[in-house]
Amino acid sequence: MALGSCGPSTGSGPVDVAIVGEPESLFQQGIRLSPAAQHVRAASFEGLVALDPAGQIVPAIAERWIVTDDGRSYIFRLRNTSWPDGADITANDIRALLRDTISRLEGTSLGLDLAKVVEVRAMTGRVVEVRLSSPMPEFLRLLAQPELGFVKNGSGAGPMVASRDGEASIVRLSALPPEARGFPARENWEDLARTLTVRALPAEAAVEAFTNGDIDLLLNGRLSSFPLAQLGPLSRGAIQVDPSIGMLGLAIRNDGGLLSDPARREALSMALDRSALIEPFGLGGWQPTTWIIPPSLFAEPPYPDTRWPDLSIEERQRMASQRIAAWEAASGEGAELRIGLPAGPGSDLLFEQLRDAWAAIGVISVKVAPGAGADLELRDRLARYTSPRWFLNQFNCELEIGLCSPEADALVRESLSQSDPFSKQQVLAEAHAELVQQEVFIPLGAPVRWALVRGAVDTYQANQWGLHPLFPLSQPTT
Repeated sequence: MALGSCGPSTGSGPVDVAIVGEPESLFQQGIRLSPAAQHVRAASFEGLVALDPAGQIVPAIAERWIVTDDGRSYIFRLRNTSWPDGADITANDIRALLRDTISRLEGTSLGLDLAKVVEVRAMTGRVVEVRLSSPMPEFLRLLAQPELGFVKNGSGAGPMVASRDGEASIVRLSALPPEARGFPARENWEDLARTLTVRALPAEAAVEAFTNGDIDLLLNGRLSSFPLAQLGPLSRGAIQVDPSIGMLGLAIRNDGGLLSDPARREALSMALDRSALIEPFGLGGWQPTTWIIPPSLFAEPPYPDTRWPDLSIEERQRMASQRIAAWEAASGEGAELRIGLPAGPGSDLLFEQLRDAWAAIGVISVKVAPGAGADLELRDRLARYTSPRWFLNQFNCELEIGLCSPEADALVRESLSQSDPFSKQQVLAEAHAELVQQEVFIPLGAPVRWALVRGAVDTYQANQWGLHPLFPLSQPTT
């Protein structure tokens, strides 16, 4: 299509990137990062390993590693490189920084994901060992998260140097030459490497900037803004949708009144035809789900593909209507719910579908902004790894994001020391059953992440993690 020749980038020169979000979110620091800050952090502060454009694990500060036969020990050999101040990167540095990061992540879902780490030690000057309480095949994927990029004295050893572009809400990323990163020098590097400008913009402004040719790549589009991606002749050929895994659904923020009984919370979930929810979006391939954890993530699925497999949607809605009517008769109140959704045309479409489905069972729905006293609030999260434990950790009572189950949390803790894969999955399935029994969440399906990609950006690849490394965009193509 002609799209490939439009806009500011022609395969050389700067690459302009916009990430959907509020402008100042680009500059977040610490352990709770916006998607925009995650992308900048990954480019400028490497961890032991990183992700490539396809979402696969690649070396970063660690040039190679081995996993012991019992799966409980990861031994990393560090690349022969230095911090920005010229000091060598040593195993003692990495041990101290990794311990500190894990400590600061306590109380977050990522901290719960890292709960299997029991020891970090420096074996020699450039060898670090991380020991786990039990095997975790996807542990390297956790270490590749941007939040685990190392910061020493305010600087990192990433492949790019970040600087703020004056007073503007723009970050300029410049790739370091290979020799500065511990690799052989490359001739004419400064002439071949491309700089990046990165900004965070609200979705509508980001799409407009792409359509006008002001940016080459737009990242972090969501379901709430997906209709914007379909506007205009330029955007049609450029849309890329990630095959995302994670959770998209409604967290229960108020367990009083209508929502005080799990049976009525189940009624709301039963009443939804999830395939119909996505029809107005024209989004092919979306995976709906009625479970918190997709059964395919278990080696032996412990439950059927869908809940209520023997009931038609009409039968489910009839049962749900009876439960709502019984509560109204007993309480003397009308069934009304406040639904917290982010701004955007996609949220408007989703609300219309929810409103109509719940009106059919006698529930009035009112749309409110997130954090504005919603009874149910959209929770839209990308998984960091594919274990059932990631999904369960999103409902840990420590996080205080909505309803939870102390019994489920206890089972997840029990799984941390389980070495037998079958026993571990059995315990995690029991924890899932506890959450389902308490009806702590109304799952809808997989999260949606989309991008707009100009033809000259040839290193972009859709992947299931929603993290698209910026450094490869700077690399010479000749």
